[in-house]
Amino acid sequence: MNARLSACRLALGLALICAGGLAAAAPAEDPELARLGQRLSAIEARPDAAQFGAYERLRARQAIDAAREARSRDRAWAVRIADRRVETAEIVSRTQLAQREIDRLDRERSELLVEASRRDAERARAEAERLRVQAQIQAEEAERLRQAADQEALARQEAEGLLDNVASQQAAKLKAARERDAELARQEAELLGQSPAAPKPKPKKKK
Repeated sequence: MNARLSACRLALGLALICAGGLAAAAPAEDPELARLGQRLSAIEARPDAAQFGAYERLRARQAIDAAREARSRDRAWAVRIADRRVETAEIVSRTQLAQREIDRLDRERSELLVEASRRDAERARAEAERLRVQAQIQAEEAERLRQAADQEALARQEAEGLLDNVASQQAAKLKAARERDAELARQEAELLGQSPAAPKPKPKKKK
């Protein structure tokens, strides 16, 4: 029992020694590299920008890994390269995201222009139809007035013709009546054995 307990203690001690050695051998994470990794992860975490700059992000990730493995004398230069690669990945992601937004706005602008053109065309067609109907109404009104004027002129001609006919009839009747009166006077004179008295001359006006 004591032998087994001693063996367990020995194994536990060896494990602690190994863990401590591994912990001592593993270098601490460089704060600058950790910050670069967080910046890169922030790009990849954005759903609207994760699809942009994939190649640049890959190169930035490789540069960070290379900086972690770089020797002490090369570490500063490797960190600087990783920083530039991360910055490039950020710029490319922002640029492509901005370009996508510009494309979206251009599409919306084109759609608005098309819609505006369609509405202008509809307004132009409506105005043309209104003018056509107005012209048709004016033409119909002018035709109605012309027909009314023609009918009025025809009625005036008919009335004038009727008046002329009545006047002619009255003149004929008057002439016939005078002729009858003259004939009666002649016949009466013959019966009385007298010639019809000549009409007295009208007295001349004094000058």
